[in-house]
Amino acid sequence: MYNVLVPMDADEDRSMTQARYVANLPNAAEDVTVTILFIFTGDDDLPGEWEKFKSATRVGSVRHASEYLEDHGVDIEIIDESGDTAEFILREAEERAVDEIVLGGRKRSPAGKALFGSVTQSVIMNTDIPVVVTGKRRE
Repeated sequence: MYNVLVPMDADEDRSMTQARYVANLPNAAEDVTVTILFIFTGDDDLPGEWEKFKSATRVGSVRHASEYLEDHGVDIEIIDESGDTAEFILREAEERAVDEIVLGGRKRSPAGKALFGSVTQSVIMNTDIPVVVTGKRRE
């Protein structure tokens, strides 16, 4: 089996581009397993009584991408964490011994194109695992 870690955020275009990339891997339906990782940051804080409803499966981008992958026969697992994004991506990738990490890149200004975002850059610089950076779907 080829194990892929797909960290997602709330952007549906990015998550669907990540899902399409994975579904198009050779023999994806037979040979690929995917772990979708959604990380709640401090921006996602909920009042205490609502905390029990905090789940990645309730996030639209995760739900739509996982449905797409399942429709294409790809085995998935959805997990969520709270805290430092790059740290959790790197930890999960190592603990799960993934073969590839598929990140969703963001559009950058001309000056910013020379650098990736801080999370993407941190993941790339701190792992020996192959990292693919997808973008948003082009219209």
